[in-house]
Amino acid sequence: MRDKIIKEFTEQFGEGGDIRLFFAPGRVNLIGEHTDYNGGHVFPCALTIGTFAAVRRRSDRTVRFYSMNFENEGVITLDLDTELKPSPELRWVNYPAGIIWAFKERGLACPNGFDIVYCGTIPNGSGLSSSASIEVLTGFVLKSLFGFEVTNIDLAKIGQFSENKFNGVNCGIMDQFAIAMGKKDHAIFLDTSDLKFEYVPVRLDGIRVVIGNTNKKRGLGDSKYNERRSECENALEILRKTCDIKTLGDLNEEGFDAVCQNIEDPVVRKRAKHAVYENRRTIRAVEALNNNNIKLFGELMNASHVSLRDDYEVTGIELDTLVEEAWKQPGVLGSRMTGAGFGGCTVSLVESDKIDAFIDNVGRAYLEKIGYAADFYVVDIGDGPAEINN
Repeated sequence: MRDKIIKEFTEQFGEGGDIRLFFAPGRVNLIGEHTDYNGGHVFPCALTIGTFAAVRRRSDRTVRFYSMNFENEGVITLDLDTELKPSPELRWVNYPAGIIWAFKERGLACPNGFDIVYCGTIPNGSGLSSSASIEVLTGFVLKSLFGFEVTNIDLAKIGQFSENKFNGVNCGIMDQFAIAMGKKDHAIFLDTSDLKFEYVPVRLDGIRVVIGNTNKKRGLGDSKYNERRSECENALEILRKTCDIKTLGDLNEEGFDAVCQNIEDPVVRKRAKHAVYENRRTIRAVEALNNNNIKLFGELMNASHVSLRDDYEVTGIELDTLVEEAWKQPGVLGSRMTGAGFGGCTVSLVESDKIDAFIDNVGRAYLEKIGYAADFYVVDIGDGPAEINN
């Protein structure tokens, strides 16, 4: 990848100068979906696939962007002396531009410009957080180029802030946190209410993580993601009239069942139920993993998908087909949708010697039912952002 991206950089921006190479991972959430903006727990991990960037500092106030994943978009240019604001003309550059804006909002304005080429190995729109990967990567680049004193947790917060306020996506912090704080062979058990976290070793002897990509494209901003968040906020407002809670994550199943009838709208009640039950599932799943009970972990993954399908209604025929076909396969311990939903990816735990048959069988059934192919990736758990020096 190094030679490939450096070659593209010199073709776009010329040779010479100090060209530096950086990487930030994508992420997959093993369990704990749509809980991060409800004050609950999540359990994501960083992946060894992600986004690379080749960067060279400039002496003027111009920033030039180029993506090898969007070659037809060409070079997109920003002037740091012009007010930064989201624009349809910026297209994908709205994400890194939002980071530059968010740094400036923190009093960390870029002293000069730079040229940057991105190359992502995350499928676009797959739900493996290509946007958050670009955000954290860009923040890490700014920190490294200009010596800004920000921690990796700061990078996660900046990424969420820029996506919320610049790009208008009301996301939680899980994606950016998992990418910024990734650790090889570990998942992150994160309490999103206070950002307390612990690294949990993921010991999957003879088992691999397999990502299934529906290849149904969807964007968070124009999906029903913001609608679901609003519904949960509505439920919380109702429950707080009789419960001493700050977030839905403060309730357990028994506590929710005792007060849920206060939510008269049955749809809003279902949304809140998912947020509460999914949070408790995540806590139990991490306990199961710590006890090396992979069978129970997989069962909780399955239950997570059912809740996302029936109570949160964010799956759809593509994700349901991949998961339901996965459940039929020998050697599958658990399978569920991952990410925001409405397309994107599934995550499955599959015995290593059954993976080829799993991909063949699930892929064939998906193609027959949906009419186009799914893609599959056998992935490893990797580290957070870094500069690549060799």
